Amino acid sequence: MYAVEVENLRKVYKQGKAEVEALRGVTFKVKKGELFGFLGPNGAGKTTTIMILTTLLEPTSGKALVAGHDVVKEKNEVRKRIGVVFQDPALDNYLTAYENLYIHAKLYGLKGKELEERVKEALTFVDLWEHKDRLVITFSGGMRRRLEIARALVHEPEVLFLDEPTTGLDPQSRAKVWDYIKGINKEKGVTVFLTTHYMDEADKLCERIAIIDKGKIIAEGSPEELKARVGKNVVIVETEREAPCIEKYKCEKVGNRLLISVEDVTKALIDIIEFYKPYGIIKLDVKKPTLDDVFLALTGKELREEGPENFAKYVIRRMMMR
Repeated sequence: MYAVEVENLRKVYKQGKAEVEALRGVTFKVKKGELFGFLGPNGAGKTTTIMILTTLLEPTSGKALVAGHDVVKEKNEVRKRIGVVFQDPALDNYLTAYENLYIHAKLYGLKGKELEERVKEALTFVDLWEHKDRLVITFSGGMRRRLEIARALVHEPEVLFLDEPTTGLDPQSRAKVWDYIKGINKEKGVTVFLTTHYMDEADKLCERIAIIDKGKIIAEGSPEELKARVGKNVVIVETEREAPCIEKYKCEKVGNRLLISVEDVTKALIDIIEFYKPYGIIKLDVKKPTLDDVFLALTGKELREEGPENFAKYVIRRMMMR
């Protein structure tokens, strides 16, 4: 069974007389109980996809089911079954932690003792029960993030969407949020759909990952499967003058760097140094492949200026202000 099913999803934004295709036939599935990572450069289509899956935006065409319900035809059924933590804060700073969760739980139809128990359970889960009567404006960034996660869990969703949940947090707060995400998935059995810019975060947390770029899924698999695509070892070469890829090995050109996949490092280094010596070797490094290497090899960039996603994020902010 699948918690999320997406088939040939397209989204076209109109910008004046022009049209920008943010999603171009996106297809993927997320199993029930899975911790799924959704990665891509800025403007790749991540936010647009999440907006469609959380019923905040309708697709131009294609189909998407969340918890077995159509995101266009059965919006209310989808909303009952999901929790969402957006990248931009959406808490009321002048209410207490308890009041933020209480109001959210009431909106989901919880009442009386059940409501009080759910709020206490959610705050306890993220270690904020002792701070329940503090105004949110006094919270640190890490505490606010944990409170947003608690709020998204208070109605016991089947699927939790986390959009860049640790952006801007210090390493200690990030580690705590990682623990809560793993706990949500393993202890509570909630399917987690995670977007992140941190490759180490995706590597540590996710069972399976899809990489989106320019509105299309370009790779999908477990972190180990994706890293295996780059090779067992990667030799990174930077040269003074532009140099071609060495034909003897699998090679990807990323900016002024060449990522060369090799089996036997000792033997390969002799070939590589000999080949690139005429181009002026500035830097030579050897390492095991990481998701960063996969990402660079597949997208060609670490980060891209935002395109149509600017509009998607603007829509989210406007909806939060209502």
